[in-house]
Amino acid sequence: MNDNFEQLVNALSITPLSIDILSKLTLLIEQQTFESDPLFISQSIQSLLVLENWAWQRLSYDSHQWISQSSYLTLFHTLSSFNKNLIINFDNIEVETKALLLISCTVDQVNSIFEGINQSNDDNDRFIAIISVWFDNLAFFINEDPQFDTSPIIYHINQYIGRNYVMTDQFKFYLTQLQQQTNLPKSIFTTKQLFYIKICSLSLSSYLAAKAQNFLFTAEEILHHVGNQYLQIINIHSHTMESWSDELLICMTYLTAFICGCCWWGGEKNNSRLMRINSYQPFYEVIKSEQSSNVLILIDVILQFLLYILQTQNMICFFRSNILSPDILLIIAENSSCDKLSLYAYAVLSEVLTDEKLKGLKVTDSICNFLFDILEQGW
Repeated sequence: MNDNFEQLVNALSITPLSIDILSKLTLLIEQQTFESDPLFISQSIQSLLVLENWAWQRLSYDSHQWISQSSYLTLFHTLSSFNKNLIINFDNIEVETKALLLISCTVDQVNSIFEGINQSNDDNDRFIAIISVWFDNLAFFINEDPQFDTSPIIYHINQYIGRNYVMTDQFKFYLTQLQQQTNLPKSIFTTKQLFYIKICSLSLSSYLAAKAQNFLFTAEEILHHVGNQYLQIINIHSHTMESWSDELLICMTYLTAFICGCCWWGGEKNNSRLMRINSYQPFYEVIKSEQSSNVLILIDVILQFLLYILQTQNMICFFRSNILSPDILLIIAENSSCDKLSLYAYAVLSEVLTDEKLKGLKVTDSICNFLFDILEQGW
C-alpha cells in the first residue's frame, strides 16, 4: 500500500492531473483515517509531506480552476479529516511529526489564501468553507500542543487574523447580527460569517491561551472592541437555549472560547449567565456521549473560564451564594464521558465549597472512583 500511495502522490505533479489519481488518493486517505494506523504515517512520512505541501499550494493558487470540481473538493475534505484524526488519535506519533505535516505551508501561501478570502464577494464561497476546515485544524492543533504557537506560520496567521478580521467593523457587524432578540434567521449564518466568528475566534483563543508573546493587541484592546457586544449576546441567548440552532451553538461556543482566551472577564452577572448555560438539561444527555461536539466544547470552555476566575479573582462568595452551582457541577462531573470535563467540574467544586459542604455532598467516593478509572485506563 505504501508503494501505491507514493506512486499516487508522485502523480500529483503530472499535468494535466488525472481525476482518477485524485479519486484513488481520496479512497486511500479515507481508509487510513478509518484505520488510524501509525505505521502508515511513519512509513509514508515523506509522501504525506509532499501531499500536504501540494494541498496548501493548490489552496493558495488559482482556486477558481478547481473549486467547482468535486474530485478536488472531496480530496481536500478527506485530507482535512485525516489531519484532524492525526491530531486526536495518534498519541504514539511524535508531536514534531504532526507539526511537520500540519504546518507545512509558507507565509506567501497563507497570504495568498487570505487574499482569496478578502476578494470573495460570495458569502457562501466554497473556497472559504474549505479554508475554514484547514485553519480549524491548525487552531485545534495549537490548542492541543501549545508549544507550537511560536511557529512563524502560526504567528503570522494569528497576527493577520487579529488585524484584518477580528479588530474590524465587519467582525462587529457579525456580532450585531447575533444580538437579535428573536429567533435568528438561518440566512445570517453564512460561510463567511462563520469564518469570522468561529474560525477566527478559535484560532486566536488557541493562540492567546498558549501565552503568545508580542501580539499586536492587548487583551484589554480586544475586549474593548468586542466585549460589550459579547455581553449582550450572552445576556440574550443564555435565556433561550431551547431554541438555539446548531449554528448559534457554534457561535456561542467559539466566542466564549475567544473571550476566555483573552484571559479577561469580570462581574457576577456574567458568571451567572455562564452557569445558566451549563444548567441547561438537554446538554446533559449530550455530555454522556463519547462523540466530540460543540456542546462539549462549550461546557469545557465555560468550566475552564470559571476555574480561571476562581483562581485569579475574588469571586468565591458569589459562587457560594448560588445554591444551584454545586448541583450543576456534580451532574456534569458524574455524567460526562469526557474525563477532562469531569476534572474541571470537580476542580471548580473544590474551589467553591468549604470542606464541610464537600463532605456533605458525599462526592468523595465519586471522585475516588473517577480517579481510579483514569489510572486504570492509563495502566
